[in-house]
Amino acid sequence: MVVFSSVISYLLVPGVLIDWWRIILFFAGGMLVTGSANTINMVVEKDTDALMKRTAKRPIASGRITPEQGLGFAVLTGALGVFILGYYFNWTAALLAAFSLFLYAFVYTPLKKINSVAVLIGAVPGALPCLIGWVAGFLPGQEIAWLGGIIMFGIQFFWQFPHFWAIAWVAHQDYSRVGFKLLPSDKGPTKFTALQTLVYTLLMVPVTLAPFFTGISTTAGTKGITALIFVILANIFMIVRSVILYNKMDVASARKVMFGSYLYLPVILLALLLAKA
Repeated sequence: MVVFSSVISYLLVPGVLIDWWRIILFFAGGMLVTGSANTINMVVEKDTDALMKRTAKRPIASGRITPEQGLGFAVLTGALGVFILGYYFNWTAALLAAFSLFLYAFVYTPLKKINSVAVLIGAVPGALPCLIGWVAGFLPGQEIAWLGGIIMFGIQFFWQFPHFWAIAWVAHQDYSRVGFKLLPSDKGPTKFTALQTLVYTLLMVPVTLAPFFTGISTTAGTKGITALIFVILANIFMIVRSVILYNKMDVASARKVMFGSYLYLPVILLALLLAKA
């Protein structure tokens, strides 16, 4: 999902070269960096992963791979991914990717046991791939128009809160068992958590419409109108699911928000690409 959104952000850059070789290369670089960050996470959390049902079968937690092997893999993939982004695209994108990897693996990961602010911190490396994709679309030496990248960053940044809180709601028992503090309320799944989920879902409305007002996408023509309709319908879809969670306060409703968010983001991103200005 992270690499997909990064590639879409890359394709949204005005005048970007639609070269399938470069797209595949960018996708590979993103997968390598993401894989490195996830592997470091598994090395650091091998003991807690082994205690949770949803993560007990991960390679390091289950003992199929040693932590040393995992760390070696992470260093290799991270370095190769950053090199690909820098050498074939530009070094600004590569530096952002390296920063994102560091923030996810060494700040967000250990913070999960300390304070729920970890979700806020983790949303930054979670959203940076959109900014990385946007920046990578500019040729070396070309002036970067940062506004578009910041808007794309904002879409994925705000999306992560209802998405991740829904996951934390569903997996609350697992997370609590190992001391993870990932819900906005220290009392677990509460009305406050459901309200926060709804608030951030509502914030997605202006954020996802921003590309149409800043020239990234257009409402002109059939494609533009169709894209705008899809964006509006996707937001209504998520708002309804969040309202149901607020009213019912149960795991089934949280699971619907979680799976709905997996559908929501690709629809939004593909709609913006369909209406690219």
